[in-house]
Parts: sequence; structure tokens; C-alpha cells
Amino acid sequence: MDRLLGAADAALRTLFSKPRAARARPLAGGDSPPLSPGERREAAALMRVNHVGEVCAQALYTAQALSTSDPGLRDHFQRAAEEETDHLAWTAERLAELGDRPSLLNPLWYAGAFGLGLVAGRLGDRVSLGFVVETERQVEAHLQSHLDRLPAADASSRAIVSHMKEDEAAHAAQALVQGGVELPGPAKALMRAAARVMTTTAHYI
Repeated sequence: MDRLLGAADAALRTLFSKPRAARARPLAGGDSPPLSPGERREAAALMRVNHVGEVCAQALYTAQALSTSDPGLRDHFQRAAEEETDHLAWTAERLAELGDRPSLLNPLWYAGAFGLGLVAGRLGDRVSLGFVVETERQVEAHLQSHLDRLPAADASSRAIVSHMKEDEAAHAAQALVQGGVELPGPAKALMRAAARVMTTTAHYI
């Protein structure tokens, strides 16, 4: 019961409270030129997508921590969720600075990701860790694509995304060391397709 209540609390905090980062937000060095209206809209849309990714990361790690019976692995997932909370706070803050809002569908994204995390957890700890490895690899590639697309003048967003990319690579490496297995090709393709639907929708809504 305590674990269920903890999972419910994590969902409410992710969706309805202001996230608080434990680490200082990455900052760009020097002054940046002002963004044009078009650049601001594009940067905000991309940061909204990144914010959705962090909402999903909270759901995934919370569900995986709930599913495992291994106390050490549960602690691993909970620590990863705490690190992802920094990303959630950074992207939310940057969105506000750009004068935009998070996705209106965040409860839906959270519920879907939580369900995926439960399924991965029920398939066993090594599969659950493998799911983390593949998820973080895809997120890392996704963040690189955003670095390619963000306005060159938006040094603030670029600093955040660069740091997030480093953290995601570290999470994948840690899950691999913990014993994560390689997922089959169809599972990877399905994950990419689901991510494409989410990122395309969150870009606008």
C-alpha cells in the first residue's frame, strides 16, 4: 500500500505541482541575441516536446520501481526518477521564459508511459532494464535532433538539451551495467512509432 500511495503521489507532483530541481540549471555562457517571434515559437514547441518526455520518464521510472521486487533495483529507478525531475524543472522553466505552456495532454502521456513501465516491469527485471536502455538511446537521438533544430541564437535551450542528452546516455549505460537485455527489433520499432506520435502531437498541443 505504501508503494501504491508513493506512486500516486509521484503522479500528482509530476502533473500538478511545480517541479524543483536538485541541480542548478545548465546556463549558456555570455549574452544571446534576442529570438525572433518565429524562433521563439519553434524553440517553445521543441521544449514542450522535451517537457513531455520528462513527464513520461517520471511515469516510466515510477512504474518500474513499483513493479520490481528487488530493493536495490527499486532504489536505482527512484534515483533515476529524481535526476529526471531536474530535467522536468529545467524544461518547465524554459517554457515559461519562452512564454509558452506544457502539453495539454500531459495526463494522457503520463498514463500511457506508466502503463508501459508496468508491462516492462512484469516481464522481469532484465527486460525492464533493457527497456530503459532502449528508451534512453532513443531519447538521446531525439535530443540530438532537437539540438540540430533549435535556433542557433537560443543558447539557453541548447544548454539544457545538451546536458539532458548527457544524462540520458548515462542512464542507458547504468541500466546496461545493471543487466539490461537487448530488446527485439519489433519492440524497438513499436517504441519509436509510439514516440513519434507523442512528439508530433506535443509539438502543437
